[in-house]
Order: sequence, then C-alpha cells, then structure tokens
Amino acid sequence: MAENRSARDLESRELAKRKNMWAPSQLLPSPKTQPGWTFRWIRTSILGQLDPTNASAKFREGWVPVKAEDHPEIMLIADPTSRFPGSIEIGGLVLCKAPTEMVDARKEWFNSQTQAQVEAVDNNFMRTNDARMPLFSETRSGITFGRGNK
Repeated sequence: MAENRSARDLESRELAKRKNMWAPSQLLPSPKTQPGWTFRWIRTSILGQLDPTNASAKFREGWVPVKAEDHPEIMLIADPTSRFPGSIEIGGLVLCKAPTEMVDARKEWFNSQTQAQVEAVDNNFMRTNDARMPLFSETRSGITFGRGNK
C-alpha cells in the first residue's frame, strides 16, 4: 500500500520558518533609551514656516538638541541648510533630550495646574446649588424581597 508522504528532507526547520515581513520605517524613529534622560521631538517649523517661538521656549525649559553622532542607530542624511547642524532633524522636528527628573517635575507642575482648574470649575458649579432643588441628590436604591425593611 503506497502512501502519499513528502520527503523527510522537506520538513526541516529552515523551510518551516516564516519569511520576514516587510514593514514601513517609522517616520520619527525612537533613539535608544539612556538612563536619566527623556527624549522628545521639538517642533522648529510648521508648513515650511519657521517656528522660533516654540523652539526657544522648549530650549529655555531645558530641552537640548541631540547630536547625530551620539545616536548612530538613527540613520539620516544631514540637511546642509539645517539650523541645528550635527543634530537629528526630520521634517521640521529636532530630537531633543532633557533630564528625567526635570520632565517629572514639569509633569507634576502641570498636574497641579490642572487639578486647581478642575477644583475651580467644581466650586463655581456648586455655588449655584440650592437646597430646594439640589444639583446632585443622594438617592437610595435597593432591592427588597417580601415585606421590605421594617
């Protein structure tokens, strides 16, 4: 009785491997992480128009442009007309870094600002509350069986 079997040499692991799937490259590549540093892309121009206000504000906050030689994993062709020579600049964005503790302090400050605004809105809203017609009424709901509560 003859069986239809494939040859044993066709069942090797090399043939069973899946081909590597192609994926498009990232528009803004991520640099390798460094302990104590946070990376961020900072806008230097928009729609072909320079945006020095945004860039200078971020630089005053403590963001520093990253040098291309520090991150060879980000392959790019240097733009000879760049305002940040030696830095990593893609499409009007320049890669910058800042100390992580500064970034955490910035987040904490913005969170406190947000919390203060939320409390101000809540206080203003509750100021119009009247006991005769409360904005929020406490309703007690429950399920009872039989005669209910005595």
